[in-house]
Amino acid sequence: MSDTIYGTCSQKFTTDQLDDLLSCISNGSQAESSDLASGLNSFYLIFAGALVFFMQTGFAMLCAGSIRSKNVKNVLLWNLLDSCGGGLAFWITGYAFAYGGETDEAKWTFIGHSNFFLTGDVDFAFWFFQFAFACALSSIVAGTIAERCQMKGYLFYSFFLVGFAYPVVAHAFWSKHGFLANTATEPMFGSGAIDFAGSGPVHMMGGVTALMAAIVLGPRKGRFHDDRGEPLDEPNEIPGHSTPLAILGTFALWFGWYGFNPGSTFGVATAETGRVAAMVAVNTTLAACAGAVSAMFTSTWLNFRETGIHTYDVAYTMNGLLTGLVAITAGCAAVESWAAVVIGIVAGWVYLAASKLLIRIRIDDAVDAIPVHLFGGAWGLIAAGLFSTPVLMQNAYGQSDHVGWFYEWGRGSGNFTLCGIQLIGCAFITGWTVAIMYPFFRLLHFFGSLRVDPIEEEAGMDISRHNGSGYNHDLSNHESDAVNSLHEQRQSIVDSRHGSKKGYKKRETAGKEQPADDDNVEVDDEVSGSEVDHAV
Repeated sequence: MSDTIYGTCSQKFTTDQLDDLLSCISNGSQAESSDLASGLNSFYLIFAGALVFFMQTGFAMLCAGSIRSKNVKNVLLWNLLDSCGGGLAFWITGYAFAYGGETDEAKWTFIGHSNFFLTGDVDFAFWFFQFAFACALSSIVAGTIAERCQMKGYLFYSFFLVGFAYPVVAHAFWSKHGFLANTATEPMFGSGAIDFAGSGPVHMMGGVTALMAAIVLGPRKGRFHDDRGEPLDEPNEIPGHSTPLAILGTFALWFGWYGFNPGSTFGVATAETGRVAAMVAVNTTLAACAGAVSAMFTSTWLNFRETGIHTYDVAYTMNGLLTGLVAITAGCAAVESWAAVVIGIVAGWVYLAASKLLIRIRIDDAVDAIPVHLFGGAWGLIAAGLFSTPVLMQNAYGQSDHVGWFYEWGRGSGNFTLCGIQLIGCAFITGWTVAIMYPFFRLLHFFGSLRVDPIEEEAGMDISRHNGSGYNHDLSNHESDAVNSLHEQRQSIVDSRHGSKKGYKKRETAGKEQPADDDNVEVDDEVSGSEVDHAV
């Protein structure tokens, strides 16, 4: 009996002390309810974080299906190491820089300063959820630079992005001390930016990073130039090798988005947070559907005008869907369902225009991650500044003084505060990412750690660096020649290395061992005999 609230209280107070007894029971019930709510919210965050982490499967499958089969193992390993290296980087510095040292003090800071290595008081469920976000950001870039980037260059970038560059943006938008955060004690212009789950800090930043990497890295061989390096009149299409893998990846990403967006309520222990999470899930669904339909039928109409034939492009449909998801991520808790459909429709158009723009300016993006994430994320931030309603903002954020611009006109004010802050957010993400990531990629390029050797690119990264092809199939004549050239090149290096070990001889005049002349041969420190054996 004593293990119940009543039993515990009845041992302390008799029925003659009725007021004290009832007060004890009430306090005990409230404490028990609070514990239950806390446990439920923690489980919800862990579950939502697991869904977000499952998006890594989506990125891996989408990237693998959208590139040539000779580079599949390479890009799959990249996506795997995004989670491994990113997890360590977020543990060491990422979380600390993003959220460390939060207090209720009214001040803005550029970066967090405590909880390195998860020391101090840390909510582990919240850390896990944010870790999944950081890894998703890192994987955005993998598809853009696929088929031509060195493994070590990719690892350096991934660790730096998750450990430092991204946390600064996350801090600005979501920390209590961020200058753009709507949760700050004194938010910018009394409002702060509206980005519920990361159209800006995650997707737009990932897209800008991908753009910087693509500019420095350059296009794949044969995409925009011929074998002599002369510009092609029409860019060559380099289709992916597996549409089923790409579709599987798209569905996995869509599924994971139900952790990404609804999970950003951080709990469902109250009726209000439950309603917000449910509405977020609905808006996420509608924007995805509208984006897919918009991109597909618009591309069909454009193709019909050009050729007179109706075709339905799978890649445009997939990426239109993903752009709709990216765009709704900022305003998913603050817009009505009809607005979510509008945001998705416009997102499909934004994707198509941005994709064609990249080709026009000859930037090679193997999976169209830049149009989806950079342009889709920017549209999402702007859309939140246009369509956020007073009622929904009050429910989700606890304030409705500054709402979407269209609704401000309905109030008769034309107040541009929220929309202006959203534009400031876009400018900050672009400026910070360009300023920090472009020099970083330039530095990697300067030290020869970014672009692979042309022969390795031609033969494929799987054979060049991952001990054999990801599939058992016959190579084309062109690829076979490249593999043979690579084998001969590496065999000569191995022979030189083995010869140098035997090239030391006694010289009577010197009285000590000296190397032979062929010891001056430079050896690639990444080459091993086992790699050559597998490359044959």
